[in-house]
Amino acid sequence: MLGALLGPIVGIAGNFLEGYMEKSKAKVAAEVAMKRAEAVVFEKKATGEIAWDVEMAKASDGSWKDEWLTILFSIPLILAFIPGLEDVVQVGFQQLNLMPEWYRYSLGVIVAASFGVRGATKLFGKK
Repeated sequence: MLGALLGPIVGIAGNFLEGYMEKSKAKVAAEVAMKRAEAVVFEKKATGEIAWDVEMAKASDGSWKDEWLTILFSIPLILAFIPGLEDVVQVGFQQLNLMPEWYRYSLGVIVAASFGVRGATKLFGKK
């Protein structure tokens, strides 16, 4: 009599436990799949950035573009240390501030494209 009474209860408890275990396994499998997907995305991003850097290095091989921009950006730096020319540098930067915003952004894009966007963002302290 006790066995006949406990049998259905044990069956229900067993079914509940089995369902709970299946849900837990499914949840773990989903988390593993998500982590694998994130790893694939991270790997593709890293290899893509490396490939981009390699292509940009190949494209700029033999080009004076980077050297020209370096010289151009060095002029105010050098002039600032020559007595009597400090005012020229200051007025020059004041004039740049008066330029249209689109022009200033365009200069930034030119520099970023030349030295690499990642290089420019590192220069300005952004990740």
